[in-house]
Amino acid sequence: MSLTTNPRTIDKPTPTVSRGHLPRPRPTLRDRYGDRAFNIAATAVLLLSILAVVYPLYFIVIASISDPNAVYEGKVWLFPSGVTTEGYERIFADSRIWNGLSNTVMYTVLGTAISVSTILCGAYALSRKDMPGRKILMLLFVITMFFDGGLITKYLVVRDLGMLDTVWAVVLPGAVGVWNLIIARSFFEHTIPNELREAAQMDGATDFKFFFKMVLPLSKPLIMLMIMVHVVAHWNSFFDALIFLNDDSKYPLQLVLRNILIQSDVSSTGTTGGDIESYAAAQRIAELTKYAMIVVSSLPLMIALPFMQKHFTKGAMIGAVK
Repeated sequence: MSLTTNPRTIDKPTPTVSRGHLPRPRPTLRDRYGDRAFNIAATAVLLLSILAVVYPLYFIVIASISDPNAVYEGKVWLFPSGVTTEGYERIFADSRIWNGLSNTVMYTVLGTAISVSTILCGAYALSRKDMPGRKILMLLFVITMFFDGGLITKYLVVRDLGMLDTVWAVVLPGAVGVWNLIIARSFFEHTIPNELREAAQMDGATDFKFFFKMVLPLSKPLIMLMIMVHVVAHWNSFFDALIFLNDDSKYPLQLVLRNILIQSDVSSTGTTGGDIESYAAAQRIAELTKYAMIVVSSLPLMIALPFMQKHFTKGAMIGAVK
């Protein structure tokens, strides 16, 4: 029995086409305009976000030197109208402003120095794995983030410690922020290797010398971040001074501005109904003072922030896994 092969069933070689001659697919509409549309949309969103942040600040500045009547009528939205510096003149003519400014500078410098020093020392100690009881101590710190004795308990503690109506009542109760302590501890754990400490110990360096000579110079982004955070917090703080201080001469700038604003509102609402001119003048002064006080209280930080921006950028990712 012979086997025959059907010539129709023999596989014919398929023609091969070189890769360079393959027809290219036609680009879709998404390929053509997708990236361009995304860039345009992202730019528009960023510009709107910048405008939403910058314009309120700009409006406060131009409103502080504009006629309050023009502000009420909506004439002030891009350029000032009826330029006047009466609000600033009244603020800086008040001696309480200068006294409050000096107090705020003192509270800010002293409070920032105490907070940053205690946080850096405590965070480094808690980052050392050879420290006994560090987990228990860290647990006690974390508990304070969720449970608080309240304002009355805090007042009683400050009173029993003899700190009422003193500078220590403003700078000590909130000196150590647990969240900042955790950030600093995480930074030390991931940035300062144990091998560096062992090498320093072999050269005869003590723990204190290693901390001051090697750890702190390597932690400049962390230090600048901590300084900036606490400077802003102490500069804007007024609640502790409101609760613990009774002497007006010790009030910080924010509390002084608050009292001036309250007095302006009271004087404007305390006029009799028949004295319309006095009421209008009081309202005008109150509005000028309000916008001028916002500028005065915010301007120092806005001037200092650009000089610290580069350090803030370096320290923004502190605590992340490198």
